[in-house]
Amino acid sequence: MTTTQPAPLDPVDLTQRLVRCASVTPDEGGALTLLEGILTGAGFTCTRVDRGEVSNLFARWGSKNARTLGFNGHTDVVPVGDVGAWSVDPFGAEIRDGYLYGRGATDMKSGVAAWVAAAVDFTRHAPEDASLVITITGDEEGPATDGTVAILDWMEANGEKMTDCVVGEPTCPNEMGEMMKIGRRGSMTAFFTARGVQGHAAYPHRALNPVPALARLMADLAAHELDKGTDHFDASTLAVTTIDTGNPATNVIPAESRATVNIRFNDAHSSDSLTKWLQAEAERVGKDTGVDIEMVVKVSGESFVTPPGELSELISNAVQAETGLVPEASTSGGTSDARFVQYHCPVVEFGLVGKTMHAVDERVEVALIPQLKSIYSRIIQDYFA
Repeated sequence: MTTTQPAPLDPVDLTQRLVRCASVTPDEGGALTLLEGILTGAGFTCTRVDRGEVSNLFARWGSKNARTLGFNGHTDVVPVGDVGAWSVDPFGAEIRDGYLYGRGATDMKSGVAAWVAAAVDFTRHAPEDASLVITITGDEEGPATDGTVAILDWMEANGEKMTDCVVGEPTCPNEMGEMMKIGRRGSMTAFFTARGVQGHAAYPHRALNPVPALARLMADLAAHELDKGTDHFDASTLAVTTIDTGNPATNVIPAESRATVNIRFNDAHSSDSLTKWLQAEAERVGKDTGVDIEMVVKVSGESFVTPPGELSELISNAVQAETGLVPEASTSGGTSDARFVQYHCPVVEFGLVGKTMHAVDERVEVALIPQLKSIYSRIIQDYFA
């Protein structure tokens, strides 16, 4: 394929330009428009895949019938919080003492900039059978219903396919190159409502107190060992996050009480199996106490793992070549959009040190941005070697 040869992109400059786009979910803020212009100029075919209030970008270089390396990232960011607590303009992209400051500097506009810069450079000397896809969403930090999911829906409807995919989330806890993510735990939240009969605290036999029943259920759930871990995952966890009755009166037995638990689960479970267990526990306590306990479940994502193989080895080798470190293949942390990509193709995450993401004065060490570009460049080159 013949295109006008683009000049090499400076990933630090591109990171600054992206940070200056105030793209707080779901506002696009100009970030995707900026990337679309750069990628179109480099010979990519770009399509905006907007859905609802969310803006998304799909970009392809090369034939859709060829072996295709994909990248998934996001340009939306979380709110800045108290602007007065920042020492810099959150969207000023100021460089100070070797760090680039701004909301999204770490999570994950620097990662997007590094991959785009590496991909544009690659197209200048790419083999004829190489093909790249870049998917950028504006809904990773939000409900995540109209972001990467919308892009993947559009890809399926239009015969687009990634053979393998790299997600550029920050994956390194403390040092560049120390960790990549080959999977993620599943995440689900269960909301319980216990209903009894209101009454006077002096005559508890005339009432049906839902609070002890709910407290018992929460204690039983928290004490239960879900598993001891699996080959690629630590043990699953359940946390009771709130118990709310909202009763200001000390002499009134309430009619209703609510509680919430969050479960982060490994591949020994599914959200369906855990939902059945939670429901059975609620019914057991309800039967023992006479209190009606209802449950509503929200699933953020299932657990998944890309077994160590060609893709993880490729990334590990590239990271080691550029940093001297062999990245740990981890499944730790929260959720990411890799939970959606995993249904489409094998996916591994690798990106920057994430210590300041979502924090006041979010910042990235400037020197790590071109280093990340070098890692991504090596991944792309080796993938098509």
